[in-house]
Amino acid sequence: MPEPTKKEENEVLAPAPAPPPEEPNKEKAAGTAPVKEPTKEKEAGTAPVKEPTKEKEAGTAPAKEPNKEKEAGTSPGKDEEDASPPVALPPGLGSRALERKDSEWSIGESPAGEEQDKQNANSQLSTLFVEKPQGGTVKVGENITFIAKVKAEDLLRKPTVKWFKGKWMDLASKAGKHLQLKETFERHSRVYTFEMQIIKAKENYAGNYRCEVTYKDKFDSCSFDLEVLESTGTTPNIDIRSAFKRSGEGQEDAGELDFSGLLKRREVKPQEEQPEVDVWELLKNAKPSEYEKIAFQYGITDLRGMLRRLKRMRRVEKKSAAFARILDPAYQVDKGGRVRFVVELADPKLEVKWYKNGQEIRPSTKYIFEHKGCERIMFINNCVLTDDSEYYVTAGDEKCSTELFVREPPVMVTKQLEDTKAYCGERVELECEVSEDDANVKWFKNGEEIIPGPKSRYYIKVEGKKHILVIDGATKADTAEYSVMTTGGQSSAKLSVDLKPLKILTPLTDQTVNLGKEICLKCEVSENITGKWTKNGLPVQETDHLKIVHKGRIHKLVIANALVEDEGDYVFTPDAYSVTLPAKVHVIDPPKINLDGLDADNTVTVIAGNKLRLEIPISGEPPPKAIWSRADKAIMEGSGRIRSENYPDSTTLVIDIAEKDDSGVYHINLKNEAGEAQASIKIKVVDIPDPPVAPNVTDVGDDWCIMTWEPPVYDGGSPILGYFIERKKKQSSRWMRLNFDLCKETMFEPKKMIEGVAYEVRIFAVNAVGISKPSMPSKPFVPLAVTSPPTLLTVDSVTDTTVTMKWRPPDQIGAAGLDGYVLEYCFEGTDDWIAANTELIEKTKFTITGLPMDSRIFVRVKAVNAAGASEPKYYSQPILVKEIIEAPKIRIPRHLKQTYIRRVGEAINLVIPFQGKPRPELIWTKDGAPIDKNQINIRNSETDTIVFIRKAERSHSGKYDLQVKVEKFVETASIDIRVIDRPGPPQHVKIEDVWGENVALSWTPPRDDGNTAITGYTIQKADKKSMEWFTVIEHYHRTNATITELVIGNEYYFRVFAENMCGLSEDATMTKESAVIAKDGKIYKNPVYEDFDFTEAPMFTQPLVNTYAVAGYNATLNCSVRGNPKPKITWMKNKVAIKDDPRYRMFSNQGVCTLEIRKPSPYDGGTYCCKAVNDLGTVEIECKLEVKVIYQGVNSPGQPVFLEGQQQVLQL
Repeated sequence: MPEPTKKEENEVLAPAPAPPPEEPNKEKAAGTAPVKEPTKEKEAGTAPVKEPTKEKEAGTAPAKEPNKEKEAGTSPGKDEEDASPPVALPPGLGSRALERKDSEWSIGESPAGEEQDKQNANSQLSTLFVEKPQGGTVKVGENITFIAKVKAEDLLRKPTVKWFKGKWMDLASKAGKHLQLKETFERHSRVYTFEMQIIKAKENYAGNYRCEVTYKDKFDSCSFDLEVLESTGTTPNIDIRSAFKRSGEGQEDAGELDFSGLLKRREVKPQEEQPEVDVWELLKNAKPSEYEKIAFQYGITDLRGMLRRLKRMRRVEKKSAAFARILDPAYQVDKGGRVRFVVELADPKLEVKWYKNGQEIRPSTKYIFEHKGCERIMFINNCVLTDDSEYYVTAGDEKCSTELFVREPPVMVTKQLEDTKAYCGERVELECEVSEDDANVKWFKNGEEIIPGPKSRYYIKVEGKKHILVIDGATKADTAEYSVMTTGGQSSAKLSVDLKPLKILTPLTDQTVNLGKEICLKCEVSENITGKWTKNGLPVQETDHLKIVHKGRIHKLVIANALVEDEGDYVFTPDAYSVTLPAKVHVIDPPKINLDGLDADNTVTVIAGNKLRLEIPISGEPPPKAIWSRADKAIMEGSGRIRSENYPDSTTLVIDIAEKDDSGVYHINLKNEAGEAQASIKIKVVDIPDPPVAPNVTDVGDDWCIMTWEPPVYDGGSPILGYFIERKKKQSSRWMRLNFDLCKETMFEPKKMIEGVAYEVRIFAVNAVGISKPSMPSKPFVPLAVTSPPTLLTVDSVTDTTVTMKWRPPDQIGAAGLDGYVLEYCFEGTDDWIAANTELIEKTKFTITGLPMDSRIFVRVKAVNAAGASEPKYYSQPILVKEIIEAPKIRIPRHLKQTYIRRVGEAINLVIPFQGKPRPELIWTKDGAPIDKNQINIRNSETDTIVFIRKAERSHSGKYDLQVKVEKFVETASIDIRVIDRPGPPQHVKIEDVWGENVALSWTPPRDDGNTAITGYTIQKADKKSMEWFTVIEHYHRTNATITELVIGNEYYFRVFAENMCGLSEDATMTKESAVIAKDGKIYKNPVYEDFDFTEAPMFTQPLVNTYAVAGYNATLNCSVRGNPKPKITWMKNKVAIKDDPRYRMFSNQGVCTLEIRKPSPYDGGTYCCKAVNDLGTVEIECKLEVKVIYQGVNSPGQPVFLEGQQQVLQL
């Protein structure tokens, strides 16, 4: 095989700018291929490559001599060579395979300077994380969860969070069986929690992950590592080729680079140089029996995949009749660069199509196609990792394919580690910077990799390009050489940890202690050392009274009960240090309060309006300061109604004029430097009680009532001794006392009242101080009596088990009204009356159920009101419980006696009542045949039958027959139902004649009239130029019409709609020919219209009607009038105009005239008249108003009587 040209061997690739952030998520390693003999190299500007091996496809090779690895290419010189040519690598790959070629950017290029500015701007934005996800370790098959928290106090909406693996792989599209994303929000703490859970981890899940959070212009990110350990606990040897392999095509993580295998076992020492080997060439020339041996020797992990690609590329080498020159087996380009594919056709007329992974490529700014003679060229601009794929081109029935490998630059260390010195226990941070954000970086200590864990003092922070190793609580064992390693470089530094100088963390403090209290002198130094205590310059010896405690870095001197002798200067001196910690101790005596002059519960009683001066002896040294307070509010000294006065041996509380609100607990607080003393004194101000709440009348008789009340809320500070009760008539202002001896209870029974007269009652509360003010009056009440017995008790119906009774209301109801009825019965021969109803019967009809057949019962009924039950009304004779046969009878509603019409889709719901006993048998038929119950629902009850159709159809039309049968008696009835729909279009619309500006049309009725008569036709016209339809005639009844006033010179088409009760037909029939309105020179003269006279004399369109009103309830009279000019409205009562009377309100709105009479009385009855007047005439209309009064439950005219607070029953 020919070797590359010397020009190609001398060209070396240089690093290119960093990839832009908007490139796809999937990361792929750049593949390489060995060079074969170039064809037309100068013209095409490309370096063809031969078939790549799996080892070079994965981007791995021995890295012994990186400087010797060069890439083939051509220098740009022509218009085709503006793009970076695809590069083929020589056999054997090294670290130089990850470097970019130093070439000029072309179409689709994204300058790295702008992207770097964006990254720098993002790093300066405010931080959003309150808790960042931390790296972790998990075994194969186990689960692990990473948590990020964002504070939402300053955020108006939820922030956006994304999870990435590596640089750009968005994990949102990978959520499923092995990856779940979850988010929650805590309302109390206002914190968003975002979780990423990896389920049943696999080895290829290991790597670097990143979490990004954005909110408007704020941005924050955090990187963390996941390490997946094998379940067996052993780690196989890792070859450098497998560390740079590219994932298989079509898999979930296809195109992703995993450098963890390279960094995990890589040593810092440089490797020895090894001869470069072309594994791809070895496999092509080897026997199949030697494949396994070669794969094991050179670390090939995907042997079957390489053999499949080898087989495919061998097929490509067959001679082609369509292609004079095919695509090279593989191309290589730097990320962000430009690649050029060239094929040469044997026949330039053949159509060429380009494909990527089986999908056709269309021309765009990214893909540019060129034709040059027999050559067909495709440029791919701004190559990204997703462009790393298989491409093929078709010409006729033949195709040729190639592989494109896109490379990514290595990660370099841009800022080296620095030597650091620290003290024991301090936090140490070793910092470096790399050339890429969130790059995979490994840390080592003395050549051994550092693996952070939950219990480790080591953890790693990643902030963009900055990587920081943090050591919490450094010790001398942490003194070592630390190094960091990336895919393109390394850095190391030394850390030295020494002992800290002694520091006083907590010094001794001066203390002032109460006599008998504990003295505790405490100090803390930075080191765990011993020391000595002295008092006034003399050593302190430990006794039962004095204890010395040493625990770690804390030293204490404790005295349980302080004495006067314990006062002095104390000093603690740490051993081996010249530092002293002094403190002074002062012992004092607290204040005291003497309350011996007060009663047992410290209560002082004073009558409202009197002056109180309360003096309390006190003691303490130095003399304490006294502060009086009430409800946490201090009482000041000096002037004021409530004030305090302080003396050396006493303190005094003064209240000039005691009030009810002065009652309560008063606190004394004594304070000096020895301490504090508190005491509480209860001051009780007594007064007359508050007035009680308004009493309630719970029961009423014919001349008596029972009233109850609650004690007053405030008893004046003295117990209530009793109550006085007074009453008066509602319309009177004179109160009369009912008791002269105090009532001890909260209940009283006034007597000797007049029935039917409204009364009110009130009460007074009495205590030792005096009598309270009166309570509010009770609600008005009326002494009541029971009603007279009900009347006209008769039997309504009887069945085998029930008896239905009905009756009339009592003749005399009384002021108590009527609440309901009680119906009772007893069997013949017994005296046990049984109540037929559990609750009061409001109607005058009730059915007694559950009776034995052929039994005889007596029945009686009582009327019940607030005064009780009336005398019973008996049925005169026993009732036999046995059903009587009643012949059936159908009561067809009036609207069903004619044809019942409904539209298609409407619901049909017919209720047909019937009679008959016992329960009749019902049979429905339609047009003589049984009804299909799947289409028509029939529901029967004891008194009616219902025909229900949810959506009517035209097939439901017909004659429905109902047969009601009771034994041998039969009754029948028929109902005609017609379901109608919109009609079809008319037939045969023709233009009969055209003359002048007129067209004569004719048509025939539609075939389908919608099951109802045609009510008319609608005719529309359309100009031939615009074909916009306009309605000419609506609701036209004939089948011929003349269309007039057409525009001369225009050509018209016409169409006709049919119309029935449901509306217009859905379609219209249009004339086949058009009508041309010829120009004959006629002069059109506009018709002259006279102005219409809208004036009109007043006329009532809705008259007044005679009205009945209930006294005390507003009544309205309404009528409507029209006229032009607008008539003036005048209301009159008994021929007298109503003016400025507040009891009347008059309205007029849109011709509707209303007279409102507020709370009318019988005197408001009479003849009312509404008069309308304008310039053309006068019109009047009258009506009568009668006002009824509710009195003793019967409507009768006369003086109204209304009883407030009592229920009225209206029995019509």
